[in-house]
Amino acid sequence: MNSVVLAVVGVAMMILGYALYSKFLARRIYRLQPDFETPSHELRDGVDYVPTNKYVLWGHHFTSVAGAAPIVGPAVAVIWGWLPAFLWVTIGTIFFAGMHDLGALWASVRNKGRSIGSLSGRYIGARGRNLFLVVIFLLLLMVNAAFAVVIANLLVSTPTAVIPTWGAIVVALLVGQAIYRLKWSLPLVSVVGVVALYSLILLGDRFPVVLPDTVLGLSASAFWIVVLFLYAGVASVVPVWALLQPRDYINGLQLFIGLGLLYGSVLLSAPTVVAPAYNEAVPEGTPSLVPLLFVTIACGAISGFHGIVSSGTSAKQLDKETDARFVGYFGAVGEGLLALGAIIATTAGYRTIADWEAVYTAFNQGGVAAFVQGGGSIMNAGLGIPPSLSATILATMAVLFAATTMDTGVRLQRFVVQEAAHLMGVNLNKALATVIVLVVALGLTFGAGADGSGGMLIWPLFGTTNQLLAGLTLSVVAVMLMRKGRPVLPVLVPLVFVLVMSVYALVVQLGQFWAAENWLLLVLDVVILVAALWVIVEAVAAMAKARKDTSEHDDDAQVPTAAGEQSSR
Repeated sequence: MNSVVLAVVGVAMMILGYALYSKFLARRIYRLQPDFETPSHELRDGVDYVPTNKYVLWGHHFTSVAGAAPIVGPAVAVIWGWLPAFLWVTIGTIFFAGMHDLGALWASVRNKGRSIGSLSGRYIGARGRNLFLVVIFLLLLMVNAAFAVVIANLLVSTPTAVIPTWGAIVVALLVGQAIYRLKWSLPLVSVVGVVALYSLILLGDRFPVVLPDTVLGLSASAFWIVVLFLYAGVASVVPVWALLQPRDYINGLQLFIGLGLLYGSVLLSAPTVVAPAYNEAVPEGTPSLVPLLFVTIACGAISGFHGIVSSGTSAKQLDKETDARFVGYFGAVGEGLLALGAIIATTAGYRTIADWEAVYTAFNQGGVAAFVQGGGSIMNAGLGIPPSLSATILATMAVLFAATTMDTGVRLQRFVVQEAAHLMGVNLNKALATVIVLVVALGLTFGAGADGSGGMLIWPLFGTTNQLLAGLTLSVVAVMLMRKGRPVLPVLVPLVFVLVMSVYALVVQLGQFWAAENWLLLVLDVVILVAALWVIVEAVAAMAKARKDTSEHDDDAQVPTAAGEQSSR
């Protein structure tokens, strides 16, 4: 199989999905209204609620949800062959992820920017809300702790990425001032920001930063983990326009440039996919494709974390409700393109099947390292970019996206802590809630030793919990649509599929953890499984009630046309 075929077919499918299916969802299912007063205007506070240009917000949203997961998941899942991964990423992006992200954004905007956990209280019930918050808290804990370890390891293994990683923060701060204080035009800011960022990549490639074996009594990796959490804590409380928005926007642009370089290299070099379409000789110990494929590739097909971001931060910054189609659905398309690039890099970036099999010797092998190695090889062959610089570009891309997800993850977990405290009658300010988040995450990360490896302890449950949350988020969206008497099938089909696969995976993993005597993961698996089944029961009851009672006022008197005009329903 020539990789060009995969690239062209996959990209064409996602573009058509955005052009056609997202338009159907926006007009007929969610019925987005250009004149609806969004929370960013109604509750504007200049910190969390900030009306934002849709292109800037798309950058913030996309890079917050992308992270390293759409690279890691596909790069691990190709062990079953490239075809199952390709089909799940493309079909999942179009009919699952885009619909889910747009739906979560719409649901929150229609409820004053409230989080999906809070919305579950209104649409599913108080018990469902409390259990929902447990699942969300555990997922965010996994994201924050594990991503800190992933980033730290990349900074140690690829020291050429250190300068661009930290220099990007300075660039973002300057971009924020240029947009909101100096009122520069967005095209000018974009050009200047991207040039500055890629200049840092060239500088980093020439001057790698290698830390000594110990820094302040910590290993190099542990030192980076502490610094990352301190930075994320500060970033989570400063106004979004000052750092998170511009940082994510510039990162979004650099990702598309990086993807352009990767896809351009594929077109020019046309490497052959050496991995099998379906791998019948998987290494011993590899779990079955069903259901593990559908939780191994979470981000890049459908991800519950996206629902938290959509309802936690993006909904508070949406300028017009009609912008939700571009921000939400096209944000999912961007991540799908990254996942597709990861599939191609890890299956066509090796000369022979023997070279590929030497990397994929066991399940969970590959990951970011395989993406950087394979993608770097393709970029070197296609565009003649030196191997070292190719690796720096791809490693920096992975680090920056993992870091922006961590930024947003800490902020979102702070929201969850404050919301849980409020339910118990306690009001926590931002600073104290952030400290609690950092202490819990650092405690987990260093709980297994001074090397920070504890951050990866609960990673095996990340994909399953992520997909489970996506299904629960869709249940909230489904109840909202049913109450309004709208078509709900485009939501129900993905909802049922994702929940069945997620619960199935939890049960399979339960047996694995028991056999391995991994009691921590076993207990967490049981907690998540019980909470999920309970929420599912509550959600089914809420949907049954909503189908009988569609008296809720559907406040959308008009349906926007493709041109942004309106016509009567």
